[in-house]
Amino acid sequence: MKKRELEQLIQKIVNEKVEEGAIKSPVKVMLERPPREELGDFSTNVAMLLTKSERKPPRQIAELLVPSIEALGCVEDVRVEGPGFINIYLKKDCWYDTLKEILQKRGSYGDCPHVGEGKKVQVEFVSANPTGPLHIGHGRGAAVGDALSRILEAAGYQITREYYINDVGKQMTILGHSLYIRYLELLGKDVTLPEDHYQGDYIKDIAEEFLKRQGKKYAEVPFDECSQLFIEFAKDSILSGIKKDLEDFGVHFDVWFSEKTLFEKNLVETTIEELKARGVIYEKDGALWFKTTEFGDDKDRVLVKQDGSTTYFASDIAYHRNKLRRGFNTIVDIWGADHHGYAPRIRALFSALGEDPERLKIILIQLVSLKRGGKPVAMSTRKAEFVTLREVIDEVGKDAARFIFLTRKADAHLEFDLELARRQAPENPVYYVQYCHARIMSILEFAKEKGLDIPDAPHTELLRRLDLKEELNIIKHLSRLEEVVESAATSFEPHRVTFYLRELAALFHPYYNTHRVVSEDTELSLARLTLCRATAEVVRKGLRLLGVDAPSRM
Repeated sequence: MKKRELEQLIQKIVNEKVEEGAIKSPVKVMLERPPREELGDFSTNVAMLLTKSERKPPRQIAELLVPSIEALGCVEDVRVEGPGFINIYLKKDCWYDTLKEILQKRGSYGDCPHVGEGKKVQVEFVSANPTGPLHIGHGRGAAVGDALSRILEAAGYQITREYYINDVGKQMTILGHSLYIRYLELLGKDVTLPEDHYQGDYIKDIAEEFLKRQGKKYAEVPFDECSQLFIEFAKDSILSGIKKDLEDFGVHFDVWFSEKTLFEKNLVETTIEELKARGVIYEKDGALWFKTTEFGDDKDRVLVKQDGSTTYFASDIAYHRNKLRRGFNTIVDIWGADHHGYAPRIRALFSALGEDPERLKIILIQLVSLKRGGKPVAMSTRKAEFVTLREVIDEVGKDAARFIFLTRKADAHLEFDLELARRQAPENPVYYVQYCHARIMSILEFAKEKGLDIPDAPHTELLRRLDLKEELNIIKHLSRLEEVVESAATSFEPHRVTFYLRELAALFHPYYNTHRVVSEDTELSLARLTLCRATAEVVRKGLRLLGVDAPSRM
């Protein structure tokens, strides 16, 4: 029995009471799962919500609703507790129906298309400057963005995954010049790489490739005359590496949006002109300013400097205006925690354009600290003192990295223990969940060898053999998947799926260690194998939502 289904049944009861005149006006029925099992399977405060309009004590209102709730076919008992909570206890057969549904729906179990209803959502994430390889902080953002996209798709949204390429500005000139200096070094020139340039060995590698392709023909050419060539070569090389790292991390993007196109298509200029027409642009000290303070920002922001050059903010608002013009119902930006000050500025643009700022959802990714010899590793792209995502993938694998990145809420600091991520032990969260799936696959294979044929549509009579408290607790947890997917989608918090899977594994492993699945009792064996198979389906689905594999052997 799903929470949503029971909510709809009780909502119908409330609406009928309104039609009968027993209740003056309806309220929305919401169910919760009580914190303790002795308080029932579900609980609702609907009687307390009705108190104001009914002008009656909530317990009296609750008693009015109880007989109709008790009459529902799935309900075993109803009790009014405390100030007026209605606690509902379901019949066991309703829980057995959960197993039937899982086996019937298989990979689509847990989907909730009624939530998104096909609305268009753009998720922009990673968007690291193409000036160096991705580090583990980018990896966390990639895991969060991709898992969120998968969850939103399961919740019925149309998702566009987008990467914004910051390929305009001073940092690109410095990148190109860094390559130019390393190129001259390879040619034996007496040159020094400035302190503010990109120091990593990856620039040397790119310089070797440049020399191989272009030869010595730029040895005497001033940088000003060949800057664009070096900039584009460095950018393309780094971007190619970024794409390969993301591909190996299980992340793909539908759109790679170049900042350069904003200028090539005059989108920055047209955005500023539209804001001028709306009266929110003014000139001061030879610069153009956006009146963001009118929309909640702490100070106005410069769009065009005195020298006529545009700011990064000008590109940002042109990009977000472009997002709005593409018709997304919701725009999700996943940024590093150091970008928190940008939120009110971008929301100011939405308000200035007459758009609802609530269409913009901003998720901040907190820092990741890597444990290696007990010493923190600095992350400076220019000094190259950072641990790359590629190093983490190579050392612990895609699955462990993704899962661990998703073990905490995005805006909470995360410690990543490389040793733990490699360990095949219950303390390793990804191993603990994946081993649950692999263990079940082994059980099912053993049962097949014994000639046990697990039914695709088991009868309730068979499933009634699953009467242990541990078995019912597993089934009740399996029934929660749709709720978890919906809550993760509506809250934009993919870590909720990770928590759910760890809780499920924590229920299954002790059960397996205590009770034999395949025994001399054929009927009981088939019932328990059905439970195992359903559990495997849910673990597999949950891991897929996180972009993590579900191995059959470990």
